[in-house]
Amino acid sequence: MGVMHQVSGYEKEIKKQEEQKNKIRERYKGVDRNELEFIPAKPREKLFEDTAEKRVCAYCRVSTDDVNQTSSYELQKNHYEDMIKEHQGWELVGIYADEGISGTSLQHRDEFNRMIEDCKAGKIDLIVTKSVSRFARNIVDCIAKVRELGNMRPKVGVFFETEHIYTLDNTSEMMLAVLSAAAQEESHTKSEIMNISIEQRFSRGIFLTPKLLGYDVDEDGNLVINKEEAETVRLCYYLFLNGFPTAEIAEILMQLKRKTKLGNTKWSSGTVGSLLRNERYCGDVLSRKTFTPNYLDHKSKKNRHDRNQYRQTDHHEAIVDRDIYNAAQKMLTVTKYAKKGFPFPNLKVVDGGALKGFVSVNRSWTGFTVEDYKKASQSVYSDQNSIQDIEESKEEKKDGGFDLSGYEIVRAQFFSTRLNPAMTISEGRITFNTACLKKFEDVEYVEILFNSIERCIAVRPCDKDNINAVKWGTIRNGKWAVLPKSCRGFSEPLFELMDWNNECKYRFRGQYSKEDNEQILLFDLEEPEVIKHEIIQEDLPDTDTTETEENTVDTSKNKTKKIVRTLFPKQWQNHFGDSSEDVLLLHRVKYYGNWDVLRPAKIVEGLEPISENLLDKLNEEAQNMIEKMRCAV
Repeated sequence: MGVMHQVSGYEKEIKKQEEQKNKIRERYKGVDRNELEFIPAKPREKLFEDTAEKRVCAYCRVSTDDVNQTSSYELQKNHYEDMIKEHQGWELVGIYADEGISGTSLQHRDEFNRMIEDCKAGKIDLIVTKSVSRFARNIVDCIAKVRELGNMRPKVGVFFETEHIYTLDNTSEMMLAVLSAAAQEESHTKSEIMNISIEQRFSRGIFLTPKLLGYDVDEDGNLVINKEEAETVRLCYYLFLNGFPTAEIAEILMQLKRKTKLGNTKWSSGTVGSLLRNERYCGDVLSRKTFTPNYLDHKSKKNRHDRNQYRQTDHHEAIVDRDIYNAAQKMLTVTKYAKKGFPFPNLKVVDGGALKGFVSVNRSWTGFTVEDYKKASQSVYSDQNSIQDIEESKEEKKDGGFDLSGYEIVRAQFFSTRLNPAMTISEGRITFNTACLKKFEDVEYVEILFNSIERCIAVRPCDKDNINAVKWGTIRNGKWAVLPKSCRGFSEPLFELMDWNNECKYRFRGQYSKEDNEQILLFDLEEPEVIKHEIIQEDLPDTDTTETEENTVDTSKNKTKKIVRTLFPKQWQNHFGDSSEDVLLLHRVKYYGNWDVLRPAKIVEGLEPISENLLDKLNEEAQNMIEKMRCAV
């Protein structure tokens, strides 16, 4: 009985499904077509059969501004003017033409961009152009612009004559994508071929000769000095080496109505700076100073050893001497270096007295190397034995030192530096504590000196007008306040010489000495306190949780903790309360000769980037040149 009941239910379900299917079939048979009114769609436009009025423009482009390309450019313009005028219903809006512009980017195609703006303004219905590659060699730009034009109201179509593609056809986009990709790849191939060609030329010493102020190019492609323009170039170098900023030089050139290579009389600080950096003015050629990493956007990038470079010295006749050019490059390497009345810093060393061998430090000037400081210090010693004696003296105590035998001692460095003179040096910065300022009563400006042989820094009072003067403090509310000073020009060679870690700070105890009216602070660099900042992360204990019906949300957070560690040299570890016999204390042997602490430092011969006599000569020549140029205006 139960089985019969199940069979009956199954048959009813099948019958129900069949009825539903029949209803669907009847519904989709539709109604009698005679009962419907048919409203046909507007027939799709066949471009050359349509005689409706259209505002039509043409776009043409040539890739270079070479004279030989002018014929191609003019032929394109004439062709489209005739084509549009002959077509019934077409009205010529204008010819948009870019000369000397690559098709791989839309960024600098002024006429193309103006045409698109006119389309947006509803002035154009149809654009006619020679081929996809003339319109754009970048597939992304090409498809994007065609879609943008097709979505405008009214729609704007593009007709590519060579491929016979009309973008308002349904089938046009696929073909356009394929042809745009082919055009883009063609540009890529040409770019690679051009790079190979350039590399082959440069590797054989065949350099490009662009237009350059001061030079003309003869029929063989050689650089020949243009005497009138060369005067402008020399004036820029002479003024710059005598302390004139590039912006001020630009102003002088405009006042004198000196022309650029393009014939303009407008100069800028950047233009003068580029002129001063150009190695061709000293007779050299350096290839590929910039390169274009992406052939699509054509953005040039400074070549920082990303591509091969080739240099040829004495390639052509120089406008300025090599010494003058090299001196200008040293000046240019120092950013923000400017001090009125002091055009060019030279290494100066004290040649006698208590500070013999100490070199005056210019904290901003980055033109001096470790070797320069070493040579400067060594230059005042008569022989190599004197240098060796100084170096050996740092390894043992000399006569005249403190007799501390029998005492239990503790290094002073283990105690606070608040009351004792101290100097801290970090990468690019030097700071003296207030104890230093208090030792030099009422001294606002000091001179920093460095002896690379003794590895010692000295600080002595100086006048405000000293080129290397440092304002190390100021009086606030009746009290001396420290002024931390940048010293990148000095810290870089110092860190290299001492083999220090750039991530650390180095603090030194100072020794103050005074003899009659002469006073000095000395800082031994051999055993510094090393200050290192470390950042660690640690988990905080769970302090709060939020209960929900689904789960528990942990709201604990990570804590960032900054730790400052002061590290001492390993040789100190057993000296706390140790006997003094094996301990070398921080001290300097008392100088028993003529102190002469304020003895002026003298220029080190052979190390000056440019001699003062030559600077004076260049300054005189520059003034004479300016007078002649003013008379000619």
